[in-house]
Amino acid sequence: MANDRPSDWKSYDDFAAGIGTNRLPSTGALAGRELSLTLRAGRLILAFESGSRVQCRQGATQDDAEYDAVEVAPSTYFIDMIFAPKLCEALTLVVNTATHRAISVRQVVRERRVEGEPLVEQHFSAGVLNDPLAAPTGPVPGPTRDLIGLRAFYRYSPRHLYEHVYLSSERYCWQCLVGEQRGHGDVDLATTWKFHENQYVFAFRELIIPVASVFFFNFLDLRSTGKFLGVSDEGRVENRKAGALIQKSTVTRYEPGTEPV
Repeated sequence: MANDRPSDWKSYDDFAAGIGTNRLPSTGALAGRELSLTLRAGRLILAFESGSRVQCRQGATQDDAEYDAVEVAPSTYFIDMIFAPKLCEALTLVVNTATHRAISVRQVVRERRVEGEPLVEQHFSAGVLNDPLAAPTGPVPGPTRDLIGLRAFYRYSPRHLYEHVYLSSERYCWQCLVGEQRGHGDVDLATTWKFHENQYVFAFRELIIPVASVFFFNFLDLRSTGKFLGVSDEGRVENRKAGALIQKSTVTRYEPGTEPV
């Protein structure tokens, strides 16, 4: 997991401190509940033993995990799980207990870098909550081009302000306006799925810093809730909470036939 960033480039440790200041509070509302999901990757059963521990069963495999849950919209939960025996893996779910729709994002820190690829892999899957008494309703979550051309600002704390420009279905551009990374910016790989109207799951994978992130954007409340998974300067895999206040700025419109990929 060697870090090959330029000598003047800030590390994961530098920018992550305090980046959860404007995050919505965690909730214990799932404690004592069991959720059964059918995802493209298979069936997943979650038994929430408390406000921080969950048993995660998939097929013949059962893992004990630490989790954090945030209610990011009515009946909608951002659930992030890190597995004690497998610290290089994390699973993030967005689940609406009213519509029974779900998105999962599985993240894996590679053992070594592959040239031209980020250190952290991400795999998206759509799914549903299993309920014999209620069928799923509303739109099916999936990839979207809705954010292409949007320019917005994300205030994570008084000391963290970032600008994002969503360039295409595959990449976005960021720069730090206030914070440890001030003056730095890059274009990184990104994936955006639409969960519901004005609700998106956005994930990016950095190429210079060994880190990736998953966020839920609620553009009605102008709140971003998410996490970073990356490798510290000491080589430890760390999972960090993050969240921001969103300020939309401008949207670029493209002539037919000139749209980004």
